[in-house]
Amino acid sequence: MSSSPLYTVGIVGARGHTGAELIKLIAAHPNLQLGFVSSRELAGQRVSDHHADWRGELEFENLDADAVAAKGVDAVILALPNGLSAAFVTALEAAAPDTVIVDLSADHRFEPSWYYGLPELTRGDYLGQKHISNPGCYATAMQLAISPLLQQLAGPPQCFGVSGYSGAGTTPSDKNNPELLRDNLMPYALTNHVHEREVTAHLRVPVEFMPHVAPHFRGITMTVNLWLNTVVKREDVIALYQKYYANEALVQVLDEAPWVSRIAGRHGVQIGAFDVAPGGKRVVVVATLDNLLKG
Repeated sequence: MSSSPLYTVGIVGARGHTGAELIKLIAAHPNLQLGFVSSRELAGQRVSDHHADWRGELEFENLDADAVAAKGVDAVILALPNGLSAAFVTALEAAAPDTVIVDLSADHRFEPSWYYGLPELTRGDYLGQKHISNPGCYATAMQLAISPLLQQLAGPPQCFGVSGYSGAGTTPSDKNNPELLRDNLMPYALTNHVHEREVTAHLRVPVEFMPHVAPHFRGITMTVNLWLNTVVKREDVIALYQKYYANEALVQVLDEAPWVSRIAGRHGVQIGAFDVAPGGKRVVVVATLDNLLKG
């Protein structure tokens, strides 16, 4: 009996919260092997000294783009801030064109030549592309909450998003300072947020998005207000969402509004509430996800 293939994966930008989650996920996956982890700040230190899930002597390295391309792994995950992926993509395309590149930043989410990796909505577009752009966390919640009713929209969805402060990364700022966030809710980028533009581009309808940061560490709550061009009943809306996501293992449709505390640490999306206003042309949908996993 043949065994399943083993694929080697490298991570660039492994110091951040997302890098830490990736190390944990790869360590637990039977078909993935960590080929290298690149971090300028942690170079020379053992991965196992920072991540209890990892066993072995693998060390963090400080690798430039050419050094990453020379590693010869099957896939490279770029867990870098926005605007920093270009040099690595160029080097990999030149020296190792068969390498799968997964970019977690927003740098390639608007590029038609990159597969937009939201399989619940784009699975049919995947034709073996080597370049995969990972959707944004807020953008994932918005698109999954809106899509089943997309054809019935009478105007732009209004999306009120609340994220744990891990979404603000590890570089110190007001938005990831637990002291400033205590008993607080911090609004920011209330118009033209990159995830607003991302959802507008992929759903091809204008979306209005207002993000906020909360004192909890991980997890997103997205409350979406939808005005419709037809009258609906709540039970019909729930049935529509259940049918739309019936074959999606990572989407759970609930009757009640989901709580972010129940999705934190889990790889999936919960969608619920489905409150219909008097008159039947306004529906409020709530989606939750863990921004360090499904997001």
